[in-house]
Order: sequence, then C-alpha cells, then structure tokens
Amino acid sequence: MFTSRRPATSPTATPPGIVRRILRVVVAVIASVLAFLAAAIMLGAYVPAIPKAGVIGPVLGGQYPFHLALLALVGALLGIVAWRAGLRRWGRVLTAVTALSTVAALTIGVVQLGAARQAGAKVSFGEVFSELGYPDTRPDTTRVYATRDGQKLAADLYLPERRGTAKVPAIVLAHAGGFHTFDKSDLRGTGRWLAEHRVAVVAVDYRLAAPGRPTWNAAPQDLVSALRWVRDHADTYGIDASRISMGGMSAGGTLAMNTAYRLQNGTIRATDGPTPAPPASVVGFYPGTDVTRMWEKDVAGTREAAELFTGGTPARYPERYREVSPTADVRAGLPRTLLVVGDRDRGARPEDVKSLAASLRAARVDTTYKELPFAEHAFDDAYGSLTSQTSRHILLDFLTKGA
Repeated sequence: MFTSRRPATSPTATPPGIVRRILRVVVAVIASVLAFLAAAIMLGAYVPAIPKAGVIGPVLGGQYPFHLALLALVGALLGIVAWRAGLRRWGRVLTAVTALSTVAALTIGVVQLGAARQAGAKVSFGEVFSELGYPDTRPDTTRVYATRDGQKLAADLYLPERRGTAKVPAIVLAHAGGFHTFDKSDLRGTGRWLAEHRVAVVAVDYRLAAPGRPTWNAAPQDLVSALRWVRDHADTYGIDASRISMGGMSAGGTLAMNTAYRLQNGTIRATDGPTPAPPASVVGFYPGTDVTRMWEKDVAGTREAAELFTGGTPARYPERYREVSPTADVRAGLPRTLLVVGDRDRGARPEDVKSLAASLRAARVDTTYKELPFAEHAFDDAYGSLTSQTSRHILLDFLTKGA
C-alpha cells in the first residue's frame, strides 16, 4: 500500500493566510489615505469656512474636480476590496466616504461645465487632464518698453498671425503677485491662447515693491509707459489703436484698473513723456478693489502686500491707500470694464468685486461681472482647468466685442 504525504513545507515559508492578511491591511491603509484626502478636499471645497481644509479644498477641488473624482473612485474600489477581504465594517465606511467624495467632485465638475456652457466656452477635456499648470510656450518677441531707476522694464508680446492689412485688438496685461513678486511669464498661457484667437497680448513687468521701496506711485507709472509704448508701436505689430485694453490678474488687475481709471479721470500723468490716451476697456481678474480692505482683512498675505506697496499702514498713509484703490476712482465716463472672480475667493472677495461692479453700473459705466463657481483666487493657474478655460473665453468675448 502507498500512503500519501503532504509536501514538506519550508520552515522559512510564509503561510498563505498571513500574506492575505498583510495585503488586506495594505489595501485598507491605502483606501483610508485616499478617503481622508478626498473627504477633506471636498469638505473644504463645499464649506470654505472649515479651517485648513477650507484653504486647500477650493483650490484643488475647484481646479481638479475630475482628477479628484478618479482618485476617490480608486479609493472606493479599494474599500470594496477591503470589505470583501474581511474588513467588513471598515471597508463599508471607506467605500461610503470615497463614493460620496466621488459624487461631490463630479458635481463640482458638472456645475463648472454648466458655467462654461453658459459663457459659450468650448471645453477641451484633453486640456483638463493634460494641462495641470502653465503651458510650455514662449512669447513671439520681448521688448524693453521703459527704463526706470536703472531697471529695464520688458514686455512679452504674443502676436496673432498677420493677415494682410487687418489689425487686431490688444491688451496690456499686468501679472499677479501682491505687488512684490512674480513676473510677466505667469501670463504666457493666456497670452498665447489669446494670440491664437486673434488678440495681441503685451504682458509687462513693472517695478516690484520691496522692504523700504514702496511702489505705489511707481508701478502705475510703469503701466502708463507700457500703454504709451503699445500705442506708439501699434502699426508695427498690426494692432488696432482704438481697441487697446488694459488688464491684469490679482494685484495686476488692481494696478491696471487704477491706472486706466485715473487716465480717464485725468488724475495721473506720465512723468517720462507724453501721457497716452486711456485704454478702450479694462479687465480685472480677481482684483483687489480697495487696498485699505486688503490691509484690514489680512487674508493670505494681503496686509503685507498692502504695506510693502504703500510703505506703511492706512493710518499712516491714508491718501496713498485711496490713490491706488480702484473704488476711489469710480465715476461716469470710465472705460468699459470686465470683472471676473471666483465664488470661493478669500483674497479678492466676490462681495467686494461685485460691489465695485454695482458702483460702476450706478455711474453708468458699461460693466460685465462674472462669478465662477467653486473657484478660488488665481483660478486660472491650472491652464486646462474648467475655470481657466471658461475665464479665457469670457475675456476673449469681452475684448472682441463689436469687432
């Protein structure tokens, strides 16, 4: 007779049961991390008042809703695996949390798609998933438009393809950065896109504030010089001099609006040559409308920015704060104005921007106000995001209105 024998087991081999338990724990840990991240971001996106989560949630949730939906969906699938592997209670919790986060993220995306459709924007889902930051593009040419305090101030030009003698509208754009940081290269995505859609863009550097070097009276002069340079070179670059706009993002929007309004009101004159005619229109993307309020609210460094820019506090320099605030220059006859802000913006609060729009309309200034859903400050940093694509179409429509 033959007797069956079980194969000998190596004393160092790991029992299959232990391997399964380890894998189950690993899956549960990964699912837990994804569940926590997705839930925290979604909670912050929907309830910005929540500490910490309310800071990062609107930024990530507002710019990457479909990416977060995929992340949460992976967490839900891992939660199901953990559930089926024996961690029933915890697996059910993980599955529920990540499933809810998936729905919440998709809802943001759907709402933003609705806003894009309402704005007439043609959304590219390829860009949504591939263009997560600034695109890799360069200006067609860079020129020095002025020299101040020994510093050469340059402008990046993004130019449409020339078509015979036809001339195009243009916009002088000032970059963000709280009056003291960043540069014109941050505008390269918007610049290239507008140029591809028949609008010339002149993205400019201006003198930045630093400790002991306020630029409240210098940066506006730089924009005056930039506008004059564009007018002087309009024929060279095929620009329609009657359709030159001025605009900017965040602090750049504040500067652009303040400068354009003061040119129209006659309260600023060039100190280095002839004063140019005011721009045909002005654009403010999430701008600071009142620098005194920026100081008072002190959100995300706005107080430091205001003090660097003006050289001190509102109590010390009330006239400086008034002079650089667009709200102080509202009156009839101002250039046509576009204001765009996110409904989750903490730095340039939508209620403040909307109030400026109401004041402009009360003064019979042609004003367009757009508030983007689930969007924080600098909502166009992610070039391919729905908010960024929508805002570019809003800007294009405004600049080409009547063309």
